[in-house]
Amino acid sequence: MTVTVKPGRVAMVVAVALGVLAAYLIGSSRTANAVATAPTGAGLGASNGSMSLVAASGDGTTPGITVTGTGTVSGTPDTLVVSLSVTASGSSVSSAFSTANSTMGQVQRALKAKGVAPADLQTSNVSVQQQYDNRGKPDGYTVTEGLTVTVHDIAKASDDIAAAVAAGRNLLRIDGISLDLKDTGALVSKARDDAFAEARTKAEQYAHAAGRTLGAVVSIQEVAQTPKPVYYGGFQSAAAVPDALRAPIQAGSQDVAVQVTVTFGLS
Repeated sequence: MTVTVKPGRVAMVVAVALGVLAAYLIGSSRTANAVATAPTGAGLGASNGSMSLVAASGDGTTPGITVTGTGTVSGTPDTLVVSLSVTASGSSVSSAFSTANSTMGQVQRALKAKGVAPADLQTSNVSVQQQYDNRGKPDGYTVTEGLTVTVHDIAKASDDIAAAVAAGRNLLRIDGISLDLKDTGALVSKARDDAFAEARTKAEQYAHAAGRTLGAVVSIQEVAQTPKPVYYGGFQSAAAVPDALRAPIQAGSQDVAVQVTVTFGLS
C-alpha cells in the first residue's frame, strides 16, 4: 500500500513539531531559573576563617543594600622576642661544644635570675662547622647555639637583655629583636563594634537618600587584620653595645583592624 502526503501537510507537521520543541525548551529554562533562585532558608556558614551569617528572605526578592565598615584600634605591644646566639671555636668538636654549652648555660641562668620563665627560653638552632686556614687545611671547629627569649614585661626587657650580654660576653650575638601585640581580644572586640557602627551609618544614609527605610541585617562578613611583629635587625657584636641595650625600649603602638561587609534589608 502506498501513502501519499502532500507538501502542504508536511510543512504543517514540521511547524507543529517545532512549536512543541520550543515550548519544552522554555519550560526547562524556567525550571532551571526557579531552582537557581529558590531560597534555602536561614543558615550559618564560615569560609576561609571569616564568619558569615545568612538569613534568606521568604521569596528571595527582598531588596537590600550592602555596605562595608572598618574599625581600627591602636594598642601597645606587650611582648618582646629577642633572638640570641653563642658562637665558640675549638680545636675539636668537643672543645667547641664545651665552650658554647658553658656560655649558653651562663646566659640562661642570668635570664632566669631576672625572672624570665623557663617556658620562655627556647633553643632555636645548633650548628657545627669545620674551619680551614689560609692553605685550605682543617683548622678546628665552630659551634653556634641559638636561643629565643620571650619577655612579657617590656619595661624590664632592657635589663634582661643586658644581663644576657654580660653573661655571654664576646661570644654572644644578638640576631634580632621584635615587638608584638599578643593580647588582642579586647582590641578586636572594640574594632568590631566600630566597624559595624560605621557600616550601619553608611546604610542609613543611603536608605534615607533613596527614600527607603533600613530593615534588618541580612548578612555579615568579617575580616580581621592582626598586627605583625615589628622587627629590629641584629647587632654585629653584643659586647660592643651593652650600654645602648640598657636604654629604654620604646614599644610604640600597633593597629588592630576589623572590616565587615553588611547587607541590610530595605522596606
